[in-house]
Amino acid sequence: MAEVEVPNATREALNATLRATLAVTTKLVAPTPAKPILPVQTGVEAQQEEQSSGMTIFFSLLVLAICIILVHLLIKYRLHFLPESVAVVSLGILMGAFIKIIESQKLANWKEEEMFRPNMFFLLLLPPIIFESGYSLHKGNFFQNIGSITLFSVFGTAISAFIVGGGIYFLGQAEVIYKLNMTDSFAFGSLISAVDPVATIAIFNALNVDPVLNMLVFGESILNDAVSIVLTNTAEGLTRDNMSDVSGWQTFLQALGYFLKMFFGSAALGTLTGLISALVLKQIDLRKTPSLEFGMMIIFAYLPYGLAEGISLSGIMAILFSGIVMSHYTHHNLSPVTQILMQQTLRTVAFMCETCVFAFLGMSIFSFPHKFEMSFVIWCIVLVLLGRAVNIFPLSYLINFFRDHKITPKMMFIMWFSGLRGAIPYALSLHLGLEPIEKRQLIGTTTIIIVLFTILLLGGGTMPLIRLIDIEDSKARRRNKKDITLSKTEKMGNTIESEHLSELTEEEYEAQYIKRQDLKGFMWLDAKYLNPFFTRRLTQEDLHHGRIQMKSLTNKWYEEVRQGPSGSEDDEQELL
Repeated sequence: MAEVEVPNATREALNATLRATLAVTTKLVAPTPAKPILPVQTGVEAQQEEQSSGMTIFFSLLVLAICIILVHLLIKYRLHFLPESVAVVSLGILMGAFIKIIESQKLANWKEEEMFRPNMFFLLLLPPIIFESGYSLHKGNFFQNIGSITLFSVFGTAISAFIVGGGIYFLGQAEVIYKLNMTDSFAFGSLISAVDPVATIAIFNALNVDPVLNMLVFGESILNDAVSIVLTNTAEGLTRDNMSDVSGWQTFLQALGYFLKMFFGSAALGTLTGLISALVLKQIDLRKTPSLEFGMMIIFAYLPYGLAEGISLSGIMAILFSGIVMSHYTHHNLSPVTQILMQQTLRTVAFMCETCVFAFLGMSIFSFPHKFEMSFVIWCIVLVLLGRAVNIFPLSYLINFFRDHKITPKMMFIMWFSGLRGAIPYALSLHLGLEPIEKRQLIGTTTIIIVLFTILLLGGGTMPLIRLIDIEDSKARRRNKKDITLSKTEKMGNTIESEHLSELTEEEYEAQYIKRQDLKGFMWLDAKYLNPFFTRRLTQEDLHHGRIQMKSLTNKWYEEVRQGPSGSEDDEQELL
């Protein structure tokens, strides 16, 4: 077969085209250089970053130290009418104003240090608060009232979120207030529905209400925070997705599915982690080495949060249920020393985190630009109060049909009045990625105003309300006004949960729980099967060793006190 000769000009053109094609193809498929795992900062940049981080840590610790002194003064001078959250927020406002004056005179620039970082809140400050809340629950009352608590926390929070979000959306469509779309309105309604459990429980502790009612509100306020965060994340997920070509019914079903996945998936993960921790510390006896035992508890405390966030679930919901389960099972596998150490450490860390957040909440008035609209703020406050009322009153009447302990109208009013907003709505508002920037500023400013309104006005009106109720109840019971305190720190510092220090042998546990005839439902299942499986039944030798351990520590502390410069016989008699 004869070869076809190609002209030189055509051959050169084909070669040029081939070289160009190869060059383009090589450029397209060339692998991109791998990004460094950590940001590359060397020399001056690294030094400046280290200095900035150091100043931020110093500033945060300084603010925290001043707040601790303030709380100490409140307790020392018995200013029990003033809730700690109100005092710390007020101090934060004064500190923010002072820093603003210093910056205006160009004496210093602490703008970066006083800025509140939402990531720091969700990763470092919020987990200890939520875990301690679940860990300090009175489990008996909690599990006995789990149905009522779930109704208040899940359905009640959803009702409040829909009322606030729907009201904002329709008022915006009517051009009465700033217009927000449906998902942004629902996101704001969800975040502003988170009730602050600290101030709420301070009110009920001061009132000395029925323990069951106290547990209803305490359990609702704790679960409410987690539900509010999940609802807000649901709205954010809908905002990120392209929902323009999806009908309203499909959007609702998608949001419901996402919420159920987040709620039950996170709760199951936290429960599973707590049960695993109970089995680990039951099978591996670390009671003779409290430092290792305490370290293992700290690891299991934070473990579900990191795992849940890593697999796109709610870390807050997971760590809450993990705290409840670890307190109910794992805690009783610990030595007495670690039991006390764990309880007091969690309370201290949670107090410091709460105080830090409330202080930065007060300073936030001066720390970032605001967008204020009077009509939007007023209508939001009205909708928040309305949503809380529709949450509390109808559900309370419904619950009363199935309860022996009835919720009176007076208690319903107190529950509505105690629906204060706190740190979680504030942090969630800063965490929302809304566009344009003025929308984000409007949501942040409105949230701060609502939080301050509820804390300062409703929280400040707590003591007059208590005195009014005391006057009404004075014929039925006389109570010393000095016993009333709104200081959570003083109440928590003066008590150690007796149920957290219980040590029962096999025979004592069987006599106290298993043979009881009044246990029903989950309480019977727990006492009969779950508790014996996940907790260690102690022998007399274990009890003897625990008492020796506690006695040796107490004797060592007492000897150090006696050898102190101020020790005296009178002091010894007082200690004894």
